[in-house]
Amino acid sequence: MSVALLEQDGLSVMNVGLESFTRSVTERGGQALQLDWQPPGDADASLAWALANLAGDADDPQCIGSKIDVANKEAVERIVAAQPMLVDVALHARDVWPDIGRTLLHAGAPIAWDKMCGPMRGAMVGAVLYEGWADTEAQAEAMLGRGEFKFAQCHDYGAVGPMAGVISSSMPVFVVRNETFGNMAYSNMSEGIGRVLRFGANGQDVIDRLRWIENVLAPTLQTAVRAIGGLDLRAIQAQALLMGDEVHSRNAAATLQFLAAISVPLADAPGDRGPIRETLEFIAGNSQFFLNLSMSSSKATMDAVHGIENCSIVTAIARNGVTTGVRVSGLGKQWFQAASEMPEGLYFPGFVATDGNPDLGDSAICETAGYGGSSLAASPALVQLVGGTVAQAVGYSREMYEITTARNAALSLPNLDFAGAPCGIDIRKVVDNGMRPVVTTGIAHKQAGVGQIGAGIVRSPMGCFTQAVMALAQAKSAC
Repeated sequence: MSVALLEQDGLSVMNVGLESFTRSVTERGGQALQLDWQPPGDADASLAWALANLAGDADDPQCIGSKIDVANKEAVERIVAAQPMLVDVALHARDVWPDIGRTLLHAGAPIAWDKMCGPMRGAMVGAVLYEGWADTEAQAEAMLGRGEFKFAQCHDYGAVGPMAGVISSSMPVFVVRNETFGNMAYSNMSEGIGRVLRFGANGQDVIDRLRWIENVLAPTLQTAVRAIGGLDLRAIQAQALLMGDEVHSRNAAATLQFLAAISVPLADAPGDRGPIRETLEFIAGNSQFFLNLSMSSSKATMDAVHGIENCSIVTAIARNGVTTGVRVSGLGKQWFQAASEMPEGLYFPGFVATDGNPDLGDSAICETAGYGGSSLAASPALVQLVGGTVAQAVGYSREMYEITTARNAALSLPNLDFAGAPCGIDIRKVVDNGMRPVVTTGIAHKQAGVGQIGAGIVRSPMGCFTQAVMALAQAKSAC
């Protein structure tokens, strides 16, 4: 469709549709503006019809779309009301899940050993070596290949893990409780930078670091958290947004706040000062330490939103390095999956895009709670790392307003005149507007153990949301 305006200076055309329609105008000296537009449902008639049937109607509160709107309003109220608190540090995952045994948790949707990406396979091998279930890498790989260990996704255990996200029985975990609704969430601990398990490294240096986390870092943090009596994670996240973090790919301000919170109780703690110094030094040198806490805070927030009848709000986005999966509040535990995309951003010296692994990790839970790509406008400093401009960062947050239900006034964004962060990704709006959620992310090398090779932006694949819309439409038509 084209709209023509006849002016004294000639013909001006605004075109919606095929760009070729504008050529006849420009070739004859006219002006043409091509609008970036596509029909709802990406011109898929069945998808467009499903969307239409899920739309709200102010004059008909009993139609399914209106019921979805009511459910989504409740979902947003739960997000805003959430109060995720760090209440403890479990010294071993088996203390939280006594029946975990030899189960290995991982990021993203379910995936078999032979389908796993390089970083996840490497992390699985490392976890087996760390637990002492094998003596060599080759033995561990053989045992994994024979199916001697059960795999499960972190999300089904109320947990989240960055990148490969592997959690095994002996690993310490943060314990977070949503004080408003009583639900719990968990995450493993940051290993710092360099050769680390989450990127698939599994040498003796990696195993030694994991054992130090188990024997030094975790007990020290447990002492601090118990002395404090609980730490308000969302208060830290909200303040960090005002200090230049988006609290996903940049956590410098949040990490410093966490460090300040634990320093006083550790200064008063009796006993050997060595572990305390090592702990404080480790966190002070790791600006991303708070990421795992931001993830578990977001998980505690969004799990309280899951399971609302008729609700079309996304409660989890997770990537296993092969597929991206989305969960929706009103559609149970089903993962709606599509192939993970490659992040776009900057690569560290010596690496190029072909070295990278498709998007990986549970950390996109942050975006569902209003952080990361949703709040990118708050983090101009991150723009330099991911390759872009401050204007683009602000633009990403504005985009997220188009596909979310409300604004969370508790999470204000200074560069948007302190407007509340986008809140509640609605699968209907994603598909209707053709805008995919923006996720800030690190880029892992596709080979196990190489580590992070860059950082950037990735879009969650549209296929996840079209599948979810069709599933919701079918579920409601059957009612």
